[in-house]
Amino acid sequence: MQTYDAIIIGAGQAGPSLAKRLAGAGQRVAIVERQSFGGTCINTGCTPTKTLVASAHAAHLARRAAEFGISVGDVSVDMRRVKQRKDDIVASWSAATEASLRGTENCTVVRGHARFVGPRELAVGEERLGADRVFINVGGRAAVPPISGIDTVPYLTNSTVLALDAVPEHLVIIGGSYIGLEFAQIFRRFGAAVTVLEGAPRLVPREDEDIATAIREFLESEGVRIVCGVRVLGVAPGQRGVQVSLEDGGAGSAIDGSHLLLAVGRRPNTEDLGLDRAGVAVDARGVITVDEQLRTNVAGIWALGECNGRGAFTHTSYNDFEIVAANLLDGEARRVTDRIPAYALYTDPPLGRAGMTEAEARASGHTVLVGRMAMADVARAIEKGETAGLMKLVVDGATQKLLGAAILGTGGDEAIHSVLDLMYAGAPYTLLQRAVHIHPTVSEMLPSLAGDLQAVG
Repeated sequence: MQTYDAIIIGAGQAGPSLAKRLAGAGQRVAIVERQSFGGTCINTGCTPTKTLVASAHAAHLARRAAEFGISVGDVSVDMRRVKQRKDDIVASWSAATEASLRGTENCTVVRGHARFVGPRELAVGEERLGADRVFINVGGRAAVPPISGIDTVPYLTNSTVLALDAVPEHLVIIGGSYIGLEFAQIFRRFGAAVTVLEGAPRLVPREDEDIATAIREFLESEGVRIVCGVRVLGVAPGQRGVQVSLEDGGAGSAIDGSHLLLAVGRRPNTEDLGLDRAGVAVDARGVITVDEQLRTNVAGIWALGECNGRGAFTHTSYNDFEIVAANLLDGEARRVTDRIPAYALYTDPPLGRAGMTEAEARASGHTVLVGRMAMADVARAIEKGETAGLMKLVVDGATQKLLGAAILGTGGDEAIHSVLDLMYAGAPYTLLQRAVHIHPTVSEMLPSLAGDLQAVG
């Protein structure tokens, strides 16, 4: 058996950084990866999808060129070239991640599927690896719901849809949240007919109603068909590809599509790790149970990234690495609850979110003040011809602390950090109100929002 100071299972966003940090501290580290280096983010998540978003944006802007006084002629999408560009970028990042690990002193890269055979011992094929510390960073994958007939049709997930090299005739998407909506707009801009089916009464139910309504409006303005409050009864092969049977308002109906995309959530990649042999506790969904410092119930075993249920984003996974490294190597006592929830929805325009929604703040008993502004009133948005969306600031009227913000509009994924940084600083909203921002930008309107707060019941 090969023994190390630490073994890391999975080369996603937390694993490589932790391997380098531990190796740099003089520890002998093994990092095990069975598929592609870089995890979900590089291979099936952020990198490929945002590359497709960029191509879709280019096609959309080209079609709108006349609005800006530009003539471009007919606009067409070469999906093979779109896919190749995406594949090249993904391959470059993944290869760079692997090369960096292999070039790290004290770090051994092991290819294969790791399984626990005990709390301190792993099997990777015929190899046996042992260490005092084990870090699990195995990520997750798309969940496949138990829909009647799902095994009879060739459905797509967020991973397999990336292999398409032709634009679907009609893409039917089950799930009207973040992943589903990004792909809906991408493929609509590529030229596909797109239908989104959502079981909840509205899209992205985690967001405030005004944000969800604005998202629906701009997607529908581009031709995306959206059906909310619908129940999927089953799927079956159809003349065009797949037929989806629905119950909508008590009435039955069916939709024929050429392709079906499932976007109804994710599940952790934990069922084939032999966690029971190590005694590591998981919940009913297979999520590894961890404490505030990401330790499992077994001493010497940690879980980082999506598989621990404490965050489903690249930035939270990387922060998991920072927490573990700081606590083990720097004598700190950082906790996962120190971070403020923040994320983005990469539709166009994007949604940047930080902290609480208005609904969450009200439900938590805060004295809530809210500032709102339509992007149609923002000079920068008008000049760019991108006026969809709104900006929103949520404040505690008693403490003057910033509780949250949503910027749904051009540059919203960047401008949100002005609010997020002040929230981490614990600064009152008046500091934002008195700040002098650059004109013309989206961020310049944040002081105006802070100066025009209204109480909500």
